[in-house]
Amino acid sequence: MDESDLLPLSALQHLLFCERQCALIHLEQVWADNPLTVEGTHLHEKADSGVQESRGDLRIARALPLRSLRLGLSGRADVVEFHRRPVGEGWQAFPVEYKRGRPKSHRADEVQLCAQALCLEEMLGEPVPAGALFYGQTRRRLDVPFDAELRRLTEDSAARLHRLIAAGLTPIAARAPKCDQCSLLEICLPAAPATSARHYFDRALRAALAPDAE
Repeated sequence: MDESDLLPLSALQHLLFCERQCALIHLEQVWADNPLTVEGTHLHEKADSGVQESRGDLRIARALPLRSLRLGLSGRADVVEFHRRPVGEGWQAFPVEYKRGRPKSHRADEVQLCAQALCLEEMLGEPVPAGALFYGQTRRRLDVPFDAELRRLTEDSAARLHRLIAAGLTPIAARAPKCDQCSLLEICLPAAPATSARHYFDRALRAALAPDAE
């Protein structure tokens, strides 16, 4: 796969949360913040700084660029810890992803983290067996082993993401409880007749530019 065909790692999280949200963001280039996304941005500030650290047997890389030509994904890891192995055996990579809130009922966060590990394995040429999710609300890490089931789900999700983007079609809106947490709620309009955000904005723009009726 060519570099130009790579899709954002972050799109996997959007895909598993909601295919329509994923299409709105990555096909129609629509984005809006809400208090939850702003909270997530603040949580990532240190990780996004790119500052590197070294503490004895631990090295910490922040905002580390990642890619996988096999999965067709690229992006950045919040944090990758490198733990020193026994003498002569090098360093073990351990990705850590920062998330607002608390652990979720779906596996979107785990898939995004596992995709980072698969990128690291392809780049480093060695196994990455586990990582961790750090949640802002609980202020605790959740260890995530990259077992066969999670790896398979991650690979299937990457393939599904490429199919969605290649099709170029935004799924129709369907109201669900999770919609209340989505920053695109007022754009997506899941309770309204199905439409695309681009058409919604086109109509709004035409109405705004039309001369006032006298």
